[in-house]
Amino acid sequence: MSTMSLRTKEERMKKIFPVTSIVLFVFFCALPVFAGGGKREVETGKGPVTVASKIDTEGALLGQMIIHMLQANGFTTVDKTEFGPTDVIRKAIINGEIDIYPEYTGNGGFFYDDTDPTIWKDLKKGYETVKKLEKETHDIVWLKPASANNTWAIAIRMDISKSDGVKTLEDFARYVNRGGRVKLAGSEEFVSRPDALPAFEKAYGFKLSKDQMIILSGGNTAQTEKAAAEGTDGVNLAMAYGTDGALAALGLWVLEDTKGVQPVYQPAPIVRGEVFNRYPEIEGILNPVFQGLDLVTLQTLNAKIAIEGQDAATVAKDYLEEKGFLK
Repeated sequence: MSTMSLRTKEERMKKIFPVTSIVLFVFFCALPVFAGGGKREVETGKGPVTVASKIDTEGALLGQMIIHMLQANGFTTVDKTEFGPTDVIRKAIINGEIDIYPEYTGNGGFFYDDTDPTIWKDLKKGYETVKKLEKETHDIVWLKPASANNTWAIAIRMDISKSDGVKTLEDFARYVNRGGRVKLAGSEEFVSRPDALPAFEKAYGFKLSKDQMIILSGGNTAQTEKAAAEGTDGVNLAMAYGTDGALAALGLWVLEDTKGVQPVYQPAPIVRGEVFNRYPEIEGILNPVFQGLDLVTLQTLNAKIAIEGQDAATVAKDYLEEKGFLK
């Protein structure tokens, strides 16, 4: 081979190698992105986090608070609020179908029915117990609860309460047993769960027959209370919650649980462990919000939805802005 041909080949190689080097450099820089299916983008974003709630006024309110706070802190969220009753939403978080929703401390006695029932009537012990059991059993993390106690209750029309002297559940038991007219509107969960209506019946010594109840598929007390207030289908009593804001406005009286039958039901966000481990900052985002929710605050906010007809997302947003959680 001649000298000229060798030189020509060398010059050609010099022209090719710089271009090849650039191509290879770009390829190897991009390789992690291609190999991870866009992994770099996932790592820099937060979420999506699927937020759910039960089918009731307060569930929707608290679920929307969680959504607003996460979005304000850079999270992408999927809205599944008003997802279903306790048993349905419970299965969903255990199976990974949802990531976070507001639950109530007293339901620990329902989830773990082999525990001492007196634990769930103690504010501190109930929370610490359910927090420990949930982490150990299902890797679910309980964040700090609100101070409000949203216990199950029975509300009666005010006119009946006054005319028949029915103020407490003891009064109500006597009223039922002497043949007083009763038509209670409640959810399937309320009338069947051992710690709800059956617990009241056992403790106070009365029993409602099927024709004395109207059972609704959901757990929204706005529906049960409205039915009692308007006397729909003869309804004069309603399943209620301790934080309901519509009771007084609807002319309903909550029967006092003088024997302390019901557990303490403080609402708290609960998060799948996998999600919490990935985004531990969720705790610092949501704890201050829930710790500021006392009984009067929740009653007031719930009333805006149930009585005034405002949208839960709007009520949640307005409250968070008012308190300085959202800018």
